[in-house]
Amino acid sequence: MNRYVKTALLAGAGWSALSTAALAQDAGAAATAAPQDATEIGEVIVTARRRAEALQDVPVAVTAFTAEALEARGSADITELARSTPSLTLNSARGSNSTLISFIRGVGQQDPLWGFDPGVGLYIDDVYVARPQAAVLDIFDIERIEVLRGPQGTLYGRNTIGGAIKYVTRRIGQDPEISLRGAYGSYNQFEAIGSLSGPVSDTVGISASVARYLRDGFGENLNTGTEHYNKDVTAARASVEWTPTDALFFRLAGDWVKDSSNARHGHREAAPILANEYDTMGGAGDKNSVETRGLSLTGEYTVNDWLTLKSITAYRDGETRGNIDFDNLPGPILDIPAQYDDDQFSQEFQALFEGDRWSGVAGVYYLDATASGAFDTVVGNFNLTTLTSGSVDTKSWSVFGDLTYDFTDALSMSVGGRFTHDEKTGTVFRQQYLGIRSPFFGNAAAVPLGGPRTNYTDTRDFEEFTPRVSVSYEISDDLTTYASWGRGFKSGGFDMRGDAVLYPDTVLGYDPETVETIEVGLKGRLFDRFSFATALFDSSYEDQQITTQYPAGATVASVVDNVGSSSIRGWEFEGSLRATENLVLNGMLSYIDAQFDEFLAYIPTGPLNATCPTLVGCFVDVSDLRDFQNTPEWTGSVSATWTHGFEDGSELAFTPSAAYRGAYQQFETPAPLLDQDAYWMYDASVVWTSASDRWTVGLHGKNLSDERYKTGGYNFPGAATGNSIIAFYGAPRTFTARLGVKF
Repeated sequence: MNRYVKTALLAGAGWSALSTAALAQDAGAAATAAPQDATEIGEVIVTARRRAEALQDVPVAVTAFTAEALEARGSADITELARSTPSLTLNSARGSNSTLISFIRGVGQQDPLWGFDPGVGLYIDDVYVARPQAAVLDIFDIERIEVLRGPQGTLYGRNTIGGAIKYVTRRIGQDPEISLRGAYGSYNQFEAIGSLSGPVSDTVGISASVARYLRDGFGENLNTGTEHYNKDVTAARASVEWTPTDALFFRLAGDWVKDSSNARHGHREAAPILANEYDTMGGAGDKNSVETRGLSLTGEYTVNDWLTLKSITAYRDGETRGNIDFDNLPGPILDIPAQYDDDQFSQEFQALFEGDRWSGVAGVYYLDATASGAFDTVVGNFNLTTLTSGSVDTKSWSVFGDLTYDFTDALSMSVGGRFTHDEKTGTVFRQQYLGIRSPFFGNAAAVPLGGPRTNYTDTRDFEEFTPRVSVSYEISDDLTTYASWGRGFKSGGFDMRGDAVLYPDTVLGYDPETVETIEVGLKGRLFDRFSFATALFDSSYEDQQITTQYPAGATVASVVDNVGSSSIRGWEFEGSLRATENLVLNGMLSYIDAQFDEFLAYIPTGPLNATCPTLVGCFVDVSDLRDFQNTPEWTGSVSATWTHGFEDGSELAFTPSAAYRGAYQQFETPAPLLDQDAYWMYDASVVWTSASDRWTVGLHGKNLSDERYKTGGYNFPGAATGNSIIAFYGAPRTFTARLGVKF
C-alpha cells in the first residue's frame, strides 16, 4: 500500500495549494463582484461520458481540441495531437503511411496485423473503428477531437485499456455554408478541401466534404527512382440529417478514404547506410493501396424531459495491398508482400437519462467483425518463402451502464460497469516454399517444402466485467477534484504469425489483458484567466500481450503470449493562461514510471537457451532486461498565441510552440540502433482572419529545427536476413501556406 499512500500525499500537497488559491479567488470575487471580461477562459463541452458535460465536471482525464484550435496550429492529421497531449504516442505504423499506432500511459499495441486488437480505441462519431488501417485521420470538417486517458472499459468497452480517441465531425448548421481551403508547401505539397452544408428544407439538412492531399517524397527509392515517403490520399464525407419533429433526429453519414501513397521501406541503420534518412534501395515493390469505407445511421428520440433513446448502426470495411522491404536493398533478402481485409458491423442502443440530482447512460452493444490477410516472408539467401495467412472472426456483445448521483450541490458519485462476451474464431495457415514468393503472391512455380508448419482453426470465448467508480467534489464554483478506480481489458486471441513447429502452444491462443487504474485529479479555473487539469494515476497491468519476433534459421518466428505484469505510475498537467487580452499561454507536462514486475519471455532453441537446453523452448523471467516500448518518461510542450486586431476588424494570430519527448525504445528489448534519444520539436504558425471571418490566410512551419527522429523500426540482425535493422522517421522541416474562404 506504500505507493497509494505516496500518491495520496503528493496529491494532497498540490491540491491544497490550488484549493487555497481557488478559495481566495472566490472570496475576492464576492467582495468585488467584478464582471467577466475578455481575458476569461471559456468553458469546454465534451462527451467523454457519452453525454454532453462541461470538461471541468468530468471525472476523467480528457484533452479536447476544437476545430479552430487545430486549424490555428496547422495540424494536418491526428498524429500531431501527441505534441500537446500528456502521456500520448501516435505514429504511423512501421512501413505504413496511414496505419495508426497509439499508446496512452504506456498501454497500446504496435502490431497492426489482422487479428491483433488495439489498446487504444478510436471512435468516429461514436462508431468504434476496429482496425488501425487508414486510421491516421486527416483533420478536416471536424467539430472537435477528444483524447480520454486511462481505461475506458465501462462506457467504451473492450480494447480501450489505454484510453480512447474520439473524432467528432461537424453537425449541420441552420445556415447554408460553402468553404474552400487550399494549401501549398514544402516537397510540392498540395491540398484542396471543399465542403458544403446547410438545410434543404425545414426538416432536412445535408453536408458533403472532399479532400485531396498530395506531396512529393521526403526521399527517394534509389533502386527504382520512385518517391519515398510521399503522400497521395483522397478522402470524402457526406451526411444527411432529418429532424421530423422536435423529439426525433436521424443522421445518415458516410466516409471514404483512399491512400495510394508509395510503399515505405524504411532506412537501413546497419551497413550499407544511405546518407539521407528518407532514402531507400528497396526492391520489393513500390505499389501500395489502402482503402476504407464507413456508413452509419444514428437515431435519437427524446421521450420526455428526463429520457432520450439513441441508436447507432454502423458498417465499415477496408482492404490493404502493399510491400515492405525489410532489408532495404535491391535483392529479395527479406521482403514482405502483404494484403489485409476487414469488415465490421456494429449496433448500439443507449438510454440517456437526467433528473434533478441524477444523470446517466445505459445500453447494449453488438459487434460482428472479420479481419483476414496473408503475407510472404521472402528470405532470398535461402531461396525460401514462408506464406502466412488466416483470419479472425469476432462476435462481441456487451451491456453497460453508468449513473451519477449528486448527494449535495458539491458532492457527487458515479458508478458504472460493463459486461462483455467475446467469441473469436481464428484460422492460421503457415507453409514454406522453395522459391521467391509463394503461389499466393504470384509465383506458381514455388515448391512446397514439407507439410504446413501451422494449420488450425480454433474458437475461444472471453468474458469480462469492467467496473468504474468515481467521486467528485466541487471545492468551489471553479474548482473540482475527483478520485476514481476503473478497470479495462483487451480481448484475447490467436497469433496470426504463429509457427506450431517452433512453438507448439501457439494453437492455444492467448488470454485477455487487464488494467486497473486508481486516479485522482483536479480541474478548474483560477482568477478567470487560468484553466488547468492535473491528475495522478497508478495502474496495475496484468497478462500483457507481447509480440516477440526473432530470426529462426531461414525464416522469422513469432510468439505472442501473456508475459506477466507491470506497474505504471504517473502525473499529468495541462493548463492555459490568458496573460493579457492578446496573449494566451498553453502548456502540458507528463511523467510516466512504467516497470515490468514480471516478463516471462519465450526463449527458443539456440545459443540463448541455456535455461532448458533439452527443450524446444521455455519461459524465463527477464523483467530486469525489458522496458516499455513507445513510452518516454517525460513529455511536455509549451506554446503561446499572440493576437493583434486591426482597425478594419481583421485579426492576426501568431502561435509558436515547442514539444519535448524523452528517450524511448521501439521494442521491449533494447535496440541501440533503433531506439530514439530525447528530442525537441519546434513549430510556428501565423494566421490572418478577415473581419467577416470569411477569409483566412495561414503560414505554418513544422519541425523547424529539422529534427530527425525515429517513429518505428524492424530489428532482424544476422547474415541470413541481410542484417535487416531498419528505421522509419518522422517528417522533416516543412512550410505550408494555406488559404481559406467561406460563402
